[in-house]
Amino acid sequence: MQQIAIILGSTRPQRKGEAVAKWVLEHASERHDALFTLIDLREVDLPFLDEGIPPSQGRYQHEHTKRWAKTIARFDGFILVTPEYNHGTSAVLKNALDFLYGEWNNKAAGFVSYGGMSGARAVEQLRQVMAELQVATVRAQVGFALARDFKDGKFKPADGHEKELTTMLDQLVAWSAAMRQVRLPTGGEVESGIPGFHHVVGPDGRVMARMEPDADSTDRADTGTGDQPGNIGDDRFMTSSRPRKQER
Repeated sequence: MQQIAIILGSTRPQRKGEAVAKWVLEHASERHDALFTLIDLREVDLPFLDEGIPPSQGRYQHEHTKRWAKTIARFDGFILVTPEYNHGTSAVLKNALDFLYGEWNNKAAGFVSYGGMSGARAVEQLRQVMAELQVATVRAQVGFALARDFKDGKFKPADGHEKELTTMLDQLVAWSAAMRQVRLPTGGEVESGIPGFHHVVGPDGRVMARMEPDADSTDRADTGTGDQPGNIGDDRFMTSSRPRKQER
C-alpha cells in the first residue's frame, strides 16, 4: 500500500493551513488505496539549513537532519499544503525541502494551496523546486481563495473542492505507485549515513534514492510508530489515518 505524507507548510500563529491540512487528511483517509500521514513542520522544528555537506551527497551530520531524512524516506508520495507569501511558498517549507535530496528523488507530489490568488503562484514555484529534487508532480491541484473559502477567518471550503481533491489524489496514488518501480535497485547498494538505510545507485554511479532494506510497503503500513526498525521515523510530529474498511 502506498504511503503518502501530507506536509503542512506553515508554522505561523493562527495559521489557516492547519484547518486545510486536516480537511485533506479527513477526505483522503476515506480512500482504500493508500495510507495518509499528516506531518506538521511546526512540530518538526528544523533550524535553518545547517548541513555543511551538500544534501545530494547524503552524508548528513546533524541528528535533526537524520531524523527528517528517515521520516521522508519512508513515503512514496507527498501532498504539500502551502500558503502563498509574496508570490511564492513559505520559507519553512522551502527550508524543509532543501535539507534533503535522495529521500525526495523518484517520488510523486501533489499540491493544496491557499492565498489571495488561491496560492497558485506558490504552487508554480514549488513545481520548479520539486523538479530539481527529481519529484514528479501531478497536474491536478486544489486551491483555496481567502475571499471565497474562508468566512470570518474560519475555513469554509466552497462546493467543488472535494471533487478537485479526489482528482488530485487519484493521480498522486497512481504516480506514486509507478515511481516506486523507478526506485527499484538497478546498480547496487552503498551504506548511507543513517543506520539501517542504504542508497540505491544507478548504473552511472549516481545516487538515485535511499531506501530501507527488506522493508515491504505493506509491512510498513501495518507497523506501529516511533523510531524502531520498520516504523515511520519520528512520530512526534505526525498524525496517521488508516484507510477505512470498505463496506460490503
